Amino acid sequence: MSRTIVIFAAGSRGDVQPCAALGRALAGRGDRVRLVASNRYAGLAASAGLDLAPLTADPTEILDSDAGQELLAGGRNPVTFLAGFRRIIGPMAERLLDECTDACKGADLVLGPTLGALPRHLGEHLDVPWAYIHFQPSQPTGAFPHPFVPQARFLGPLGKRASFSAIDQVAWQLARPFINPWRRDTLGLADLPLRGPGRQDRPVLACFSPSVVPRPLDWPSHVHETGYWFLDEPSWEPPAELAAFLDAGPPPVYAGFGSMVPKDRKVTDLAVRAALRLAGVRGIVQGDPADSDDDVLAVNDVPHAWLFPRTAAVVHHGGAGTTAAGLRAGVPTVVCPFFGDQPYWGERVAALGAGPAPVPFKTLTVPRLTRAIRRAVGDPELARNAAALGRRVSAEDGIGEALKVLDRL
Repeated sequence: MSRTIVIFAAGSRGDVQPCAALGRALAGRGDRVRLVASNRYAGLAASAGLDLAPLTADPTEILDSDAGQELLAGGRNPVTFLAGFRRIIGPMAERLLDECTDACKGADLVLGPTLGALPRHLGEHLDVPWAYIHFQPSQPTGAFPHPFVPQARFLGPLGKRASFSAIDQVAWQLARPFINPWRRDTLGLADLPLRGPGRQDRPVLACFSPSVVPRPLDWPSHVHETGYWFLDEPSWEPPAELAAFLDAGPPPVYAGFGSMVPKDRKVTDLAVRAALRLAGVRGIVQGDPADSDDDVLAVNDVPHAWLFPRTAAVVHHGGAGTTAAGLRAGVPTVVCPFFGDQPYWGERVAALGAGPAPVPFKTLTVPRLTRAIRRAVGDPELARNAAALGRRVSAEDGIGEALKVLDRL
């Protein structure tokens, strides 16, 4: 029987694309899938065969604003990040929550991230099954700390587990002033207590690889580490300029920071190009194709699944989706994290021996980036580790595992 499934993907492309991949698989089996995302991703939703319930908040515009730049500058500090997020979203919260409510009309199943616990509120309101999606490890464990609180690794299993509760509490206290009124006045539900929504034994789809984040022994059975959800485009054809550039010499190094918007993009672009040249490699960078030259090709939008396997190494911001694409490609990765969970993914890449130590964007210099690129393309051990990890990630069927979980709902 066909279901109407609503998937919340209220973030940048790295959040939207995995959800679109899962939605496409569900739609291919006969379900009607509604993707809740910024209107910026209307084309992505349409190409995946999904309905789009558009949100009026545009993540790229937000990050390009003064408040967005402050958010990026906050780095890994969880209080700064969550408080900055609330400062940005707060003024538009009522409108966005109304858009989320409208998007779920007629839903038989609601899926989404834990931030704000939206799936829970809407699932309870509609009296339908719901489940969480985790893009990074968010389930408490004594094996490692929350990605936002790396210092807790020195506190032992209890301290590591407590770091997850601490992040939950900070997030809830910042969200509570607009979540509870929405529950009460719009959804007809009781207020949640001061201590927050807590954790329920509801299915969690952790859409990252056990080869990258080994599953902790103390995670409960309702947490399903499925593997990554990739949105492949096998029919995509490269522009003539890109195909010619790849054929004209050795594999280049890709460098791009996705949805991150550096304060001075021109300076960042010049620094990246200088590092590529000093490292002695050809490069492909994000940007205006008119700014290309013999050694560096600028491109607008190229599917990572197509491009990354054709490179010698990749340099990026460490978003979960971009990191997944780089690891599956089996090439070394240089992560230059800005904020949020990006430093965590950079650390995982280095710990797995698939790339050098992260180069945080706020401390990025031409010499530091040059050294990281040289090591990425010149260290045989990194190349072997990255290739082996790529084979393991490629062998996983993250979407297939997620579908099995959803079929049990």
